[in-house]
Amino acid sequence: MFNPVQTRRIPSLMATQHPDNASAPFWTDDPFINTHKEVEEIYQSFFGLGCDEYMWDWEGKFADEGMIERLLTNYFEAFKKDQLGKDRFITLRIPNIWEEKSFKLARAYMSVLSAGEFMKSLDLNTPPVFELILPMTKSADQLIHIQKTFQKTAQLHEQIFCDEDATDCNRMGEGYIHIVPLFESVDDLAGCATVLTEFLRLHKEHFKKDPPYLRVFIARSDPALNAGFVPAVLASRLALREIARLEKETGIPMYPIIGSGSLPFRGGLNPENIEKVLPQYEGVRTVSIQSAFRYDYPQEEVQAALKFIAEELPKKKAPLFNDVTFEKLNELIQLFKGTYRPTLENFAPLINEMAKHIPSRRERVQHIGLFGYNRGVGEIKLPRAITFTGACYSLGVPPEFIGTGRALKLAKEKGLLPLLEEHFFTLRSELTHAGKYLNTENLETFAETQSWAKELLEDVRLCEEILSIELGPQKPNHFLHRNLTSTILLKRSMDIDFQDDLVEAAVMRKSLG
Repeated sequence: MFNPVQTRRIPSLMATQHPDNASAPFWTDDPFINTHKEVEEIYQSFFGLGCDEYMWDWEGKFADEGMIERLLTNYFEAFKKDQLGKDRFITLRIPNIWEEKSFKLARAYMSVLSAGEFMKSLDLNTPPVFELILPMTKSADQLIHIQKTFQKTAQLHEQIFCDEDATDCNRMGEGYIHIVPLFESVDDLAGCATVLTEFLRLHKEHFKKDPPYLRVFIARSDPALNAGFVPAVLASRLALREIARLEKETGIPMYPIIGSGSLPFRGGLNPENIEKVLPQYEGVRTVSIQSAFRYDYPQEEVQAALKFIAEELPKKKAPLFNDVTFEKLNELIQLFKGTYRPTLENFAPLINEMAKHIPSRRERVQHIGLFGYNRGVGEIKLPRAITFTGACYSLGVPPEFIGTGRALKLAKEKGLLPLLEEHFFTLRSELTHAGKYLNTENLETFAETQSWAKELLEDVRLCEEILSIELGPQKPNHFLHRNLTSTILLKRSMDIDFQDDLVEAAVMRKSLG
């Protein structure tokens, strides 16, 4: 049952559980989605919208171990026709045991194994889940450890529960699970080829063969959170180049996944601007379709956007450029990172205060992520990327601008601006979009007492000057958003609850964060 999958259809549209929706899903009246509602969510993602993959998330949130049994019990006829693991795919993101010491990994293994047996008992395609995503991948040893421990678990499961008189006693096969590395920092993205090359060596050493294919997950939110908007985009481009290079060298098919949210800071993919932004991710084979994309836009608009993505993705080839360009782009990453982090350090206390007011959309458990770097002040904690982004936008201060203007000035002085625009060719449109939700009056109020706000005002001015763009509200809904963020700031100063205003602003921009 659990053997390497030699041939399979690579999905284009991965619905995920990222809790960035401001509005309620079209299939319920509550924006909060608990674990039991996820069964309905999977069905609607597949058959209501047309996604062909769903990421079942066990990292940082509660998970229903019987989800696949519930899904098949409720919608047997639909999944008898469009079978899991063959026509529609469920891919499980496991907890990273090197970052999140947790008992959940063993439960995740057993859930996958049990789901395989359940599907087999129904004479349906098996196994329904054959890929695991490892978040915060740092080394090849971690990837091979997951494969080895899953194999041992499968063999032990078979040894304990297999009836010796049964004719199908080898029902777990090789106990093989495909592993999808998820790289979540700009340095890890730029250096992903080193990890992947070592993984392929270890894989051949242990399994005596190459994997038939490899999917690689490129994060967009956490790299932006930790290094800034521009570095996250450039790092994803470096990763796409490295994956394409490695595929050519090894002959092993590789299929990148991009983890993009709706707002520019977290990826910028949404139904309204999909034609403009999708080319930035040329070479990607699968796109994450997060909650805001699915639920904060009209269903018909979402379906049309998804159809466009599915048709266009296979046409886009990965970026190819030489090592000199690679190093110059890396230089740009470090330059923008250098102006982003010091400003964020001073902005962080207010962001953390505002984050407490961002409403939950999923049954999350405590996240262990730290934003940390050594500047003589220790480590500063930040909320998760969605909450972080929502907190900034709720103040009328889009995080896309933190450090960006000053870094653009440095890039121009170093003669690197043409290279930046060549490889981040949606920069102007992305910053213009974020700028529609800028509240300059709020920023000026903060600048009276806060150094970070003074620096951000300089960033905004330089972005407009260097890129020849105009930032600020453009349409009625943008002005309403600006007014709401002004109300939030005023109510905050008066110690009056402003969560209704915060949610209304999120609905206006069509994403919580």
